[in-house]
Amino acid sequence: MTGLEAARRQYERVGRPALETQFAGLLPRMAIGLAGEGSECFGFDDALSRDHDWGAGFCIWLDEADFRSYGAQVQALYDSLPAAEGLALRSAGQYGAGRVGCLCTASWYRRYTGCPAGPQTLEQWRRVPEAFLATAVNGEVFADPLGHFTAVRQRLIGFYPEDVRLKKLAARAAVMAQAGQYNYPRCLRRGELVAAQLARSEFMRAGMSLVYLLNRRYAPFYKWMHRGLRDLPVLPRAYAQFDELARMPDGAQAAEKIEGICLTAAAELRRQGLSDSPDSFLQAQAEQVMTRIRDPALRQAHIMEE
Repeated sequence: MTGLEAARRQYERVGRPALETQFAGLLPRMAIGLAGEGSECFGFDDALSRDHDWGAGFCIWLDEADFRSYGAQVQALYDSLPAAEGLALRSAGQYGAGRVGCLCTASWYRRYTGCPAGPQTLEQWRRVPEAFLATAVNGEVFADPLGHFTAVRQRLIGFYPEDVRLKKLAARAAVMAQAGQYNYPRCLRRGELVAAQLARSEFMRAGMSLVYLLNRRYAPFYKWMHRGLRDLPVLPRAYAQFDELARMPDGAQAAEKIEGICLTAAAELRRQGLSDSPDSFLQAQAEQVMTRIRDPALRQAHIMEE
């Protein structure tokens, strides 16, 4: 059973009956689900995930006024809930406290996006790390009669404003060109093996982020970036391509694999109408993407600034 399945079972079999009994009038103003930090919220949890911060638990999100009036009481009820049959209650490690239980909607979104209703301006969108946005929209909402929590969630799922997406795509393509296509083979020729490893790592991080951006999905925390590629419809070969690159020793074969990934990325940029360049060197693609940005200040920013 996955963590999301355990959360839903705990809510439906234990949580909802208790809330209906003690907070019948408040329940129609509660949003219930599981989202936020933790592999189980992304659906990536496995047997190894169960050693910390895992188990039956769910979130109860309240608007600010309700949270001020009832938050402590709802949390007390939540803390008193037994585990549903066949489940173990969620254990919280040193850094896992506060991820489930009664939470304030505005504070929850402020924690991950810097704004109580999510970013509004281009600069606010740019300041939020991709992994934080991925965390704000993962998991599942089991119930939300009022719809306030889901309204913010759906706006975030709608993805970046297009100018922000384009700026990030240009920056990622430029890093891929510099780190993977240019510096990686040069570092190898110089015998700078540590620098070569760092260049390969920079290339992989930027390359996987670019795949997410092309899919209009937020890249999760680095530990899950590769795993998340498996389910993306655009560039479905990316998961295997990066896996193959990671397994290769440094040398010509790895450099060739990097070029293959860049060819695929360039083709997709052209397919999405973001570049007219036939060049496989991604710096040329990045420059083409920059010309599609409408906001003057953003279009004039440094190509790698993001």
